[in-house]
Amino acid sequence: MAHARRKFVDIFTAQGSAIAEEAIKRIAKLYAVENEARGKSPEERATHRQAAAKPVFDDLEQWLHAQLPKISGKSPLAKAIRYALARMPKARPYLENGFLELDNNAAERAVKPVAIGRKNWMFAGSQGGGKAMAIAYTLIETAKLNKVDPQAWLTWVLGQIADHKITRLDELTPWRYAAQAA
Repeated sequence: MAHARRKFVDIFTAQGSAIAEEAIKRIAKLYAVENEARGKSPEERATHRQAAAKPVFDDLEQWLHAQLPKISGKSPLAKAIRYALARMPKARPYLENGFLELDNNAAERAVKPVAIGRKNWMFAGSQGGGKAMAIAYTLIETAKLNKVDPQAWLTWVLGQIADHKITRLDELTPWRYAAQAA
């Protein structure tokens, strides 16, 4: 839904389209329901969505279908509407499943460092350099996933590793560092 919303925002920003503005407002209502459901159990989220989000979702879909014949088929707004309508059947299961999200923003944020890294790896200089960068990214992201400051942890590891036995490498993990630092 975030991608569909972004297309309407771009059109509204560029053209001031009233239809794009209305689409943004209707999508905002779905996100408002999500804010209300946040922190609840999956079952409670599904129940809340059925009561509060499903009518908004259904209304948005019907409204978009009604707007399409009113505008030029080749316009950016028509393309945005068709884009949104094509994705709505794929988004609909979130209404009944409290484990699903309205958008995939969390997943996209999680893979963003990898995508940026992929561009950086082109400048690694060699295959060995690329492997070293991959190891560095893995260590940094592992630390972040464990809620450990990567720079502090890696500084600590580099200070320990020279005199550390290879059979006890598990003592240098981010979670061990976090436990020791606490």
